[in-house]
Amino acid sequence: MPSQTEPAEAEPEPDSEPEPEPDPERGGPAPAAVRPPLLRELLLVAGLFLVYKFGRQLANGHTDEAFDNAHRIWSLERALHLPGEGAVQQPLLNSEALIHLANTYYAAVHFPATALFLTWLYLRRPRHYVWSRRVLATLTAAGLVLHLAFPLAPPRLLDAAHLVDTAQMYGPSVYGATPATDSMANQFAAMPSLHFGWALTVAVGLMAATRSRWRWLWLLHPLLTLLVVVGTANHYWLDAIAAAVLLGAALAVVRMPHAGDMLWPRRSLVVARGGAAPAGAGSMARARAGR
Repeated sequence: MPSQTEPAEAEPEPDSEPEPEPDPERGGPAPAAVRPPLLRELLLVAGLFLVYKFGRQLANGHTDEAFDNAHRIWSLERALHLPGEGAVQQPLLNSEALIHLANTYYAAVHFPATALFLTWLYLRRPRHYVWSRRVLATLTAAGLVLHLAFPLAPPRLLDAAHLVDTAQMYGPSVYGATPATDSMANQFAAMPSLHFGWALTVAVGLMAATRSRWRWLWLLHPLLTLLVVVGTANHYWLDAIAAAVLLGAALAVVRMPHAGDMLWPRRSLVVARGGAAPAGAGSMARARAGR
């Protein structure tokens, strides 16, 4: 008698649930599949920077208004009994090397530190990268609006403050000698201090993305930045306070990332192993990516 052929085992249907992702929080770089496309991010960040850089120039030409606002801010700080900015600058004036170091920190740390922060998050904590980039963009956009609505001369240009323009006197300086005709930078955009705002964003982002017991030490970066921007007479105390308030508003608006969030649809969700997509997988990926 012919032997009965056993029916071939049916292939298991593709699982509609995504495979678990490696967890970058436990060490090691995040898989490329969960990161936003690199070129897209580079163009986006560069575009945001250029919009901000050239948008600030729109506040040029408001010299009288900027100095009137400077007198108002100076008087308000005295009315609020805030410490004079000179209390921070005076110790710096006792050491030319210290002043030069503070000027260099102001000129050279701001952008590279923020770029390194975003790069590290992109490679190791992509969910926190997207969140931090959105927070940074929101803060910067709000800062640009305030720059345009409230032009403000820095304390180094205000005679009533009796402060030294340390960058012009000791170097290095990122600003031209004549603020009203400076085509490279808007010197009447003191409020808010985005040097301080970005530094505080870096610290908050790193504290949120890491679990080390030492992560609170990241707050030293905004603290040092605050002392530098005030000690070099580039900003008032209220400039830093305004930046902190705007950052708080940005943090309230931009949702924190969660472990279940998917930043970019994984291929395994769109095309299953047999070439067929599981029912609802595409919509699930799109829904998660669009959160």
